[in-house]
Amino acid sequence: MKTEKLDIHNKLFPILKAIPDPEIPVLSIIDLGVVRSAKLEDNKAKVKITPTYSGCPAMDVIGDDIKKALKDNGFEPSVELILSPAWTTDWMTEEGKAALKKYGIAPPMDATSDKKALLGEAKVIPCPQCESTNTKLVSQFASTACKAMFKCEDCEETFDYFKCLI
Repeated sequence: MKTEKLDIHNKLFPILKAIPDPEIPVLSIIDLGVVRSAKLEDNKAKVKITPTYSGCPAMDVIGDDIKKALKDNGFEPSVELILSPAWTTDWMTEEGKAALKKYGIAPPMDATSDKKALLGEAKVIPCPQCESTNTKLVSQFASTACKAMFKCEDCEETFDYFKCLI
């Protein structure tokens, strides 16, 4: 089961699209793909969200940010955390992946490439600065558990890679 398709004409969509991820502020929670559904029933806004990782500390902040934004727009908020099915990087928007790259974080690749790169079998994670694939894994974990740290051997920049989860 994939996340429900959010109607961009839904009154809640622009409100949710304006809420940034607290850990990666260039991504909205819509672009990150953590919003599973958003529905209006009378004046009650019901939003379901899924964490990127089990125990992700940002989910409390995201829930609070959603409630505040909905209240500020005159809605009675209800936020529910949904754990199954688990979030996947497939739920990220292409706009979100492009924003990651522009911000200096390599966006998730396909699962096969990801596994090989994280196990040191291949250097396939392109540098978001210079596009080189002459990169190496520095650490399985970076600033957050959902990212790994790589270094580009050509431009010598270190960068985060947003791990692929499917």
